[in-house]
Amino acid sequence: MKVTVKPSYFKSRLFLKYISSYLFVLLIPLLCLTFVLYHNTASNLRSQIEQSHLNQLTQAETIVDTHLQQLNDIASRAAYDPNLSRYRVHDAYYSLEAIDTLGNYKAASPIIDEMFLYFRGDPRIYSSVGMYDLDVFADKYRFRNWSAQTVERDLNEVRYTTMRPADRVERASGYAQSTLVYLVPLVPNSPNPHGTLMYFVKESSLTGLIDSILGGYEGSSYIFDAEGQVLAVKSNQDEPLDSQALGSLVSLPTGTHSIQIGGVPHSVVSVKSELNGWEYVTLMPSSQFFSSVLHIRTFIVALFSIVVVFGGVGALLLARRQYSPIFQLSEFAESKPVSRSHPPDSLPDTHPLNELERIRSALQAYSERADLQEPYARNHFLLMLLRHGDDASPTPGQPESFGLDFGRSHYFAMLIGREHSAGTPEEARDWRLMLTMLTEAEYPELGARLYGAELPKPDQIALIVGFDPVGDLDESAQIGRIVQAVYDHLQGIGRLNPSLGIGTCSAGPERLSQSFIEACSAFESRTRTTGGSFAYFSDLTEETGQANWVPKTVLLKLAQSLKQGSADVAAHSITEAAASLRAPGLSARYMRCIGFDILNTILKTADEAGVDNLYGSIPSIEAFSSPDELEQSFLQLVNRLCEQIEQKEECETHTLMDTIVAYIDEHYADHSLSLETISHNYSISMSYFSRSFKEKVGTNFVQYIWQKRMAAAIVELTTTDEPLKEIIQRIGYQDTPNFIRKFKKETGHTPGQYRKLFSGTASELQEKA
Repeated sequence: MKVTVKPSYFKSRLFLKYISSYLFVLLIPLLCLTFVLYHNTASNLRSQIEQSHLNQLTQAETIVDTHLQQLNDIASRAAYDPNLSRYRVHDAYYSLEAIDTLGNYKAASPIIDEMFLYFRGDPRIYSSVGMYDLDVFADKYRFRNWSAQTVERDLNEVRYTTMRPADRVERASGYAQSTLVYLVPLVPNSPNPHGTLMYFVKESSLTGLIDSILGGYEGSSYIFDAEGQVLAVKSNQDEPLDSQALGSLVSLPTGTHSIQIGGVPHSVVSVKSELNGWEYVTLMPSSQFFSSVLHIRTFIVALFSIVVVFGGVGALLLARRQYSPIFQLSEFAESKPVSRSHPPDSLPDTHPLNELERIRSALQAYSERADLQEPYARNHFLLMLLRHGDDASPTPGQPESFGLDFGRSHYFAMLIGREHSAGTPEEARDWRLMLTMLTEAEYPELGARLYGAELPKPDQIALIVGFDPVGDLDESAQIGRIVQAVYDHLQGIGRLNPSLGIGTCSAGPERLSQSFIEACSAFESRTRTTGGSFAYFSDLTEETGQANWVPKTVLLKLAQSLKQGSADVAAHSITEAAASLRAPGLSARYMRCIGFDILNTILKTADEAGVDNLYGSIPSIEAFSSPDELEQSFLQLVNRLCEQIEQKEECETHTLMDTIVAYIDEHYADHSLSLETISHNYSISMSYFSRSFKEKVGTNFVQYIWQKRMAAAIVELTTTDEPLKEIIQRIGYQDTPNFIRKFKKETGHTPGQYRKLFSGTASELQEKA
């Protein structure tokens, strides 16, 4: 039953990295876009607010100046109005007309609260409602900061148009209000004023005019005269501004400004009148002045938060989608552990790996194992090609994965061997060097490339030679030059004096199995010389002997194919041999003789191979009367013989591997134990031993030895108090630092740490016993 493991997303650092990466990719552009959007929107809106308020305040300044100009115009007309001349005003008959005229002038301006006419030196003052003595006037209108004497003096002495700051005026009726007094001297046809026209203007009339134009403005409004004196003010401040704060508002250039008042930023809009030098100022905390900007900011922050929330959900979904296959690969990597010594289940994971690191570690381990096994897999592939030919058709891309190229037009096989095994270390080294050099070699001048494969017998090497025609050389001459070049090459390596057997050539690599059998036959039939030799299968002609019209080469190839267990080549040889049975005019007696010769070759080879249970497959005497029946009987016989030989070889291989494994289990602590020593002791090639050993125990030789030594080291560490160096040497390891490094890589702890964590001392163990 397959158990599906659900990933714990938020416990995985890799998943958190993925989601943080997606959020980072989302938030950085989003933050930049939000900043640009807010900056542009806020800047534009701020500029619009500032410009709009400045335009409105400028409009208010223009209207106030218009009203003041209107007051001056009224004063000019009144100065020349005959109804307001001194004698008509003092005349009892015309004084009522003068009062009416003043009422008409008052009605001409909406900001005039009251209007007075005074002739200098006169004890009386006239208004739109009647005439007062100065004492009565002083009693009717009582100014907080303007005494009656000062009022009389200013009325008699003022020479220039003067606007007094707003002052609280209490009237006889008990009503009080803040009022500005505008004094205009009357100078008709004379440099010296003969009278003064005095206007009462409510402070609220001016500030209300500004507010009405600003459209519900909630800030403070100030009007300063040319000397910086406050004429009128409408304040929304909790406390009135001190002189320093008021001073910061005076003489500001026309425009919008930002100043600090009481530690709070305020926005100030200032407009200066060109008519009289007055300065119109509005003051409001910046947070209120730019409330629309703050609303925009709130909207953008809300929009940003919504995008972040949806983006976070999207990042979570994308991260899960990205992480899911990686988690599955990680679980697969952990479910297929590399063969090694694992620490006990109780061993703490002191070096946790994330999923990618686990996958990388597994792939690296698999790659190392593949690199380690590639030479043996390559050698096995070439042996299968030599042994089975067309039946061992490689999968697409398999030769290329081993670095093999079968793109030549002609191919043949060679067998290199020596009569005696290497007796000295130097000879063994030279043989290994030759095998390494022949793994892959090329002779460009001859258009040839060859690949070497180590055979199960320790002193034989098979070569696959591919070539393209070069120049005017015919096929046999080019083969001869290639063989000679290989032989000369080998002669330069020590004193091995190898012998060569050469099979026949064919177009393409499909008949390599037959060429290999021919090479083996030629090698066995060679004539030995002191300096070594090489033999061609094609040279085994009538001179080497012939048996009853069956060519010697056919019988040799038949015998060799049976020894190799190559059923297809054996069947092909039987077909070639059976052709002699169908020779024209051949008598029945001679046909039986030829058949017996073929049968003797088969049975002799079976006897040499140790196979003796073929009696039921031997053709009956009646079969020797029919060539077709005899050929079919021979084909069945060789097929059974090849099966028996393969089974015998497999059985012998398993028996041999059992013996070798037992030997290794007994001698794993021998530091000299190696592939070379095992191959030499049991007379098998290194590649054959490595491949068979891996099939037997499931791991390669080096890993198996390490596992045995690792297990022995753990037992020694957890059951004894022996010094680490002695333990390492006792289990067959001489490189102590390298062992400690590999031990820590396997268990996560050094040998000393492992001993402290998972074992008691020998004395403790004895006490427990």
